[in-house]
Amino acid sequence: MDHKITLTQHINAPADSVWAVVSDIPGSASTLSGVDSVQMLTDGPYGVGTRWKETRTMLGRSETVEMAVSECEAPGPDRAGGTTVKARQGGASYTSRFALAGRDGGTDLTLTFGAELVRPTRLGKAMLAVFGPLGMRITRKALAKDLAEIATKAESL
Repeated sequence: MDHKITLTQHINAPADSVWAVVSDIPGSASTLSGVDSVQMLTDGPYGVGTRWKETRTMLGRSETVEMAVSECEAPGPDRAGGTTVKARQGGASYTSRFALAGRDGGTDLTLTFGAELVRPTRLGKAMLAVFGPLGMRITRKALAKDLAEIATKAESL
């Protein structure tokens, strides 16, 4: 049993500017109001294998999740670009895919977020059936806010 959210934000900025914001993990706590802190676990430029711990507070509860880049393609003259970030926490696997596409002189940033139980038990499946829709509504709202804040930052570059 898995859950998926797809959101698109049009950004009045070129793909390179949007990519600069999306791939600036150390600066994400100052860009995204939902991120309390970031601790880098790897050195070097953003790419496959980049890992960090991200702390967010949702519903008054602080959670730290280790995240890792599993796919990365910076935008270029002949490609739109995109990246995939994976995380595991509390018996669930999370995937966030950011895809950039040029449109109307700007960039569409599409975020596809998926959550899946790693080893679902009957109780876990029942809990997901009951609380999953609420959790996804809360997550959708937080992700929409993230996309709007990424847009604001990219448009200011």
